[in-house]
Amino acid sequence: MPFEIPQDLHPDLMPLAWLLGRWEGRGHGDYPTIDKFEFGQQIDFSHNGKPFLHFVSQTFVVGEDGKRERPLAMETGFWRPRPDNKLEVVLAHPTGFAEIWYGEIEGAKIEMRTDVVARTATAKEVTAGHRLYGLVKGELLWAYDMAAEGQPLQPHLWATLIRA
Repeated sequence: MPFEIPQDLHPDLMPLAWLLGRWEGRGHGDYPTIDKFEFGQQIDFSHNGKPFLHFVSQTFVVGEDGKRERPLAMETGFWRPRPDNKLEVVLAHPTGFAEIWYGEIEGAKIEMRTDVVARTATAKEVTAGHRLYGLVKGELLWAYDMAAEGQPLQPHLWATLIRA
């Protein structure tokens, strides 16, 4: 079924309309402080008629049969397009940190960087991030570079998702 822009979509969201819906697929992770791994992922972008998208990402361990075995990470937040193809994103993680991101929308490509990372006393020391999202041949590709646990900003996660 082809993607259709909802009639009640706020006009400010038109530059992000291509993200709407549920995306599912597989990804990879790597970082100096952990072993390489693969994961399954589901991302939902939704709206309620106001000028922001609600974002929920859930990752999980996938068994050899392709079924979800157990949850991994989760994040939720709001993507707020601004004039001149700018973007503000606020994300929260159940592991005790929250981030403010600023970026730019260039057609079906988004690039953003953290401005602020706030942590609780028990959260992992995440200090910076850089993310890319793009629609390539109908697939959502994304990559996340992270600075954490005393390590410099470097590749951490990347995935390819299809619209569910």
